[in-house]
Amino acid sequence: MNFRDGGYTAIARDYRINNRIRAREVRLIGNEGEQLGVLTLSDALKSAYDQGLDLVEVAGNADPPVCRILDYGKFRYEQSKKERESRKGQKNVELREVRMRPRIGEHDIAFKSKMVREFLEEGHKVKMTVQFRGREITHPEFAMALMRRVAESLAEQAKLEKAPSMEGRSMTMVLAPAGNKRPAAAAPPQERAGAKT
Repeated sequence: MNFRDGGYTAIARDYRINNRIRAREVRLIGNEGEQLGVLTLSDALKSAYDQGLDLVEVAGNADPPVCRILDYGKFRYEQSKKERESRKGQKNVELREVRMRPRIGEHDIAFKSKMVREFLEEGHKVKMTVQFRGREITHPEFAMALMRRVAESLAEQAKLEKAPSMEGRSMTMVLAPAGNKRPAAAAPPQERAGAKT
């Protein structure tokens, strides 16, 4: 009796199906969701095979385990579709890192600030790291001033999530998107309304 068992060996970890069900008796639910009562496993399998469907154990911890008659391939497809839909709604925020040195040039500061601004606009958090080499570590005030300067230049786009702090031979600070985009987007319609009057 290996009607559909062979094709689902990779998925069998999630649900026991057909001959992989170990219980002697199961509480059976039909294809349309109707309760069919408690049956022996062989009777439940026969009922599923007669309909050309699979017997799937949906609640293995119940006493007796609850099994359902359904098309397992279609069931797995719908489950994965639901998971994809739920992931679409979630915003995936990544932590991006921008590294600098304490004695960085003006052009490089502008370039790194632009990178940080782009990451923030994409909705990512940014970890700014100032790395010290040799004796530079004896002057952490240079790194602090650099971090303060960058943070102040990005005050509209970012909020300080983690204040500058020393971590080994580097100083780090974390900036997060400010999240004040909604009021700015709501402002133009009001201006247009004012222009009409």
